[in-house]
Amino acid sequence: MKIAVDAMGGDNAPQAIIAGVERARDQYPDLEFQLFGDPAKVKPLIKNSERLTLLATTEEITMGEEPVRAIRRKKDSSIVRAARAVKEGSADAFFSAGNTGAVLAAGIFIVGRIKGIDRPGLTSILPITQPGAARQSFVYLDTGANAESKERNLVQYGYLGKFYAENVLGVANPRIALLNNGAEEDKGDQLHKAVWQQLNAAADLNFVGNIESGDLLVGKADVVVSDGWTANAALKATEGTAKMMLILIKDGILTGGLRAKLGYLLLKPVFHQIGKKMSASTYGGAVLLGLKAPVVKTHGSSDATAVANTISQIRTMLSSGVIEKTVDFFGRQAVVDKQAKNE
Repeated sequence: MKIAVDAMGGDNAPQAIIAGVERARDQYPDLEFQLFGDPAKVKPLIKNSERLTLLATTEEITMGEEPVRAIRRKKDSSIVRAARAVKEGSADAFFSAGNTGAVLAAGIFIVGRIKGIDRPGLTSILPITQPGAARQSFVYLDTGANAESKERNLVQYGYLGKFYAENVLGVANPRIALLNNGAEEDKGDQLHKAVWQQLNAAADLNFVGNIESGDLLVGKADVVVSDGWTANAALKATEGTAKMMLILIKDGILTGGLRAKLGYLLLKPVFHQIGKKMSASTYGGAVLLGLKAPVVKTHGSSDATAVANTISQIRTMLSSGVIEKTVDFFGRQAVVDKQAKNE
């Protein structure tokens, strides 16, 4: 299995990217890597070139550039070259920690959509924090690839999330929920009411109804479906709340006197465990589901651990055949839709 890597993307690139790639290479003998980047910056960081191929690029797409314009103008950038390697078949998956918009644009316009998928959805894996929950994480999409969505898009996200949960996370008959402003059936605007009806009518989806943003992390569903604007806003609000709680706890320890500091020392292993569970590096990157190959974007601030974990995630996607199963399902669905239209 060959993974095309944007070695130049991310706040800690190329150091963290190369360190994470080498860690994953040492862990998985069945992986090979194509590293796209500036040889003068990348080559000195490589400790062992086994199963690593460095492919020189002359351009970089920075975080602040307009995505579509950048991938059209900078044909020799590490993002474009890595995506093209997947398009041309010399690599099986594309990984980057760079400009999110550029990665999404390269995935859609270069790697290409699966036939039958109208709008690919950006998919994140989030932790389940409920004590005693049967599972540790759930699938959440679309987290920002599309600001506006139609009924058909959200229903397709239900199936994309289902296939991912089954094949990558190993969840049998995953529970599908719709993010809404209330748990009742009649909540939401016309879009969400219509999507609720379609998801509920799908016999091959285990639809469990609406879920509120306050219940995202408590394990009520294995897949949560939403339009990109709503899902992204809810995700950022959740992340912001978590960061604020950490700041308040830290401030309480620092200003709470000797007793608070002693309490922290006693509870330090617990805080470490919570931090690991809530860390984005634990769950890998965000996947643009609905494309012909895995396109995975990890956080720009990712360290070597996050990079290695994301590569492990990509390896599972490749070995499970989740993309092939998705292509097969939507291909058959397109035939059924065409026959129904002709009738």
